[in-house]
Amino acid sequence: MLLYDGIYNWDGFGGRLKLASGKCRLRLYDLTRGGDHNLALLKPFIALATDHPESSMSIKSCAGHIATCLVKDFAVDPARMTYIEYYPAVIYGEHDQHCIAERFESLEFVWCEGKALHPKWRALSENMLGQVQSLARGMEQVQV
Repeated sequence: MLLYDGIYNWDGFGGRLKLASGKCRLRLYDLTRGGDHNLALLKPFIALATDHPESSMSIKSCAGHIATCLVKDFAVDPARMTYIEYYPAVIYGEHDQHCIAERFESLEFVWCEGKALHPKWRALSENMLGQVQSLARGMEQVQV
């Protein structure tokens, strides 16, 4: 079940200057709701984030901060959440002859005192990739 689909704003940690604050497109799923309840999932929460063109910060540069805010704002157990960054395909070149394929990167964090630290980016398994691709349909069209 989709818990959240929209523009997610996070506050930075820079006081009045709001350093490292930004926004991203976010979808948050709880796979235990509305699905096959005969299947036990270790990590039923999937957070799928992608960059927002109006943000001054990228999701890659603020991954730990975003994950920390998500856990707090949505009351999600971090041990039961898979945090994934989505980068849509990019077509470029004078005649649009070049393409950087879309990619999904799963992140693992060390959680210490409620904060996501030391992110490690990992490729998704083939099974997980297929599931996440279907969840990500339409994310490249940012809703402002």
